[in-house]
Amino acid sequence: MPAASDSAASSSEPAAPGEPRQSGLRNPGAAVRGLGAGTLVLEAIVLLLAIQPIRVFGGNLSGWGIGVVVTLAVLCILIAGVMKRRWAWTAGSVLQVLLLVSGLLHWSLAAVGLIFGAAWVYATHVRRKILG
Repeated sequence: MPAASDSAASSSEPAAPGEPRQSGLRNPGAAVRGLGAGTLVLEAIVLLLAIQPIRVFGGNLSGWGIGVVVTLAVLCILIAGVMKRRWAWTAGSVLQVLLLVSGLLHWSLAAVGLIFGAAWVYATHVRRKILG
């Protein structure tokens, strides 16, 4: 019996300087991928829901502008679906920049870009912290 209590005590001790830290998650990679995918899916929903209010409240969002917003939303969903790939995080970062640039079509898209850009920066920070 003492061996079980020894292993429990050693698991609560902080990791040695050369050892990787334990995050406390059963599957840290899946948790981080879920955070990234969830952020992108929420971004897609917000983008699609933003089209009509922009048009109604004086935004001169043309057919091309709506196409750009829908394309960005579809890209968000596609990238969320491939979060297992290493390049997906880079693609998500590029997508945030594209959303900021789409602010040239309407200022509210830039505001959405700033909000979700900050959320994406936080998600990448969490990823770096958990996965190292």
